Amino acid sequence: MTGRTPPARAPHDDDAAVRLAGVQVAAPGGPILLDGVDLYLTAPRVAVVGENGSGKSTLARAVAGLAEVTAGEVAVHGVDAVRDVKALRRTVGMVFANPAAQMVMPTVREDVELTVKALTDDAGRRLSRAEVAARVDAALAEHRLTDLAERPCLSLSSGQAQRLAMCSVLVGAPRLVIADEPTSLLDGRHRRIVADRLLCGAERGEFQLLLVTHDLDLARACDAAVWVHSGRVERHGPAAETVAAYEAFLDDAVARELA
Repeated sequence: MTGRTPPARAPHDDDAAVRLAGVQVAAPGGPILLDGVDLYLTAPRVAVVGENGSGKSTLARAVAGLAEVTAGEVAVHGVDAVRDVKALRRTVGMVFANPAAQMVMPTVREDVELTVKALTDDAGRRLSRAEVAARVDAALAEHRLTDLAERPCLSLSSGQAQRLAMCSVLVGAPRLVIADEPTSLLDGRHRRIVADRLLCGAERGEFQLLLVTHDLDLARACDAAVWVHSGRVERHGPAAETVAAYEAFLDDAVARELA
């Protein structure tokens, strides 16, 4: 559908939550991808699980303002995600499965610097060159990228590139980090590095994490989980219980296939 009239006001009752009310997302001229989604997410770490094509990535993209919401309301930490996309960009950071999709500058340092140059100080002033350089250096050190600072982004391994993508997102201090299969292309070492940084950062209260994943061990490490099935929320609750219910569904589906 097109020509949607946005709601006059998104719900702002909780500035530390993600809320979806009656959300529908339809492909242009195609099927409905999400239908009637109602969620209120306050847990520090929320996993989103479901089969391929279930709508879990569409849900993440709707929260990030990357998918057109054709009905309903989305509010992210007090920001209307449908009407105020500019404010949403300052509130949400997104880490994709393929880091090449978000590396836009020639070198590692320049890619991190691009985010930092858009930041302001507590008085709303742009950062000085010295402040930008200091923040970039600190971020590179935190993510063990200092030795790669002058390397071309396209020369990085998959693991290094994902660490850069995560660094470039986190240096902007988003209130919500959405990670869509951030470990799917990584080896075991980098999988642990990326997963630990995201999970521990959210646990420390640096940001809220919305983690889309097929890795059910990773999902269980979260505080809450959302199981998406056929464009609807099948279950939402504590991660262990929700993942267990999803696993039971998968076991039944496999048993039927093999019968």
